Amino acid sequence: MLPEWARALVPVFLAGQALLAYWCSGAERPPRPPELSQFPSKFGEWMKLREDPIDPEVANTLRADGLLSRTYGDPAGESAGFLVAWFQSQRAGASQPHSPKVCLPASGWTPDSSGEMTIPSAAGAITVNRYVVTSRGERAVVLYWYQTARRATAGEWASKVWLVADALRDRRTDTALVRIVVDSMRGGDQRATWTAANFARSVYPMLRQRLPR
Repeated sequence: MLPEWARALVPVFLAGQALLAYWCSGAERPPRPPELSQFPSKFGEWMKLREDPIDPEVANTLRADGLLSRTYGDPAGESAGFLVAWFQSQRAGASQPHSPKVCLPASGWTPDSSGEMTIPSAAGAITVNRYVVTSRGERAVVLYWYQTARRATAGEWASKVWLVADALRDRRTDTALVRIVVDSMRGGDQRATWTAANFARSVYPMLRQRLPR
């Protein structure tokens, strides 16, 4: 929960972000969209089980310039839903990633707990959001983060702060929302968290290679 003084500054910050991104847009150098459809079907111990088509209404709401939605599985029989929504430009706030903390409740999922966790990987450690949600007898662990050419960021506000810095330094405002979902009904939250973290550990280096640098 933000303190009262911080909440009062939110509209000012958002206005400043929008103005700065708009100011940078004249000289913005947005990168070419990544070929997400060519993302590997197999990496490490994970193999693609299926493509998960995104409902057209959901895609229209996301307004992403690139989408990847798949389910992967491992030899132990665990599976992980994997979503990447890539945005080429966020200038003037026209197109921005939607936080799962907003989208999932809007889709009928009730939040149970939330926090952050750090996951080591071959491309360096990343801090991600961990979000446990329930819906009509279902329960799942969700990991997500925001990824740019320079960094992976867990916090929504931190990603907005870095957006301003990157717009000034790199003349780019592209970003990707990365989300991993693992069902926790079978083995519980702890096992689902381990599975999701194991998937994130394997997939993060692949994303670093394939998203625009």
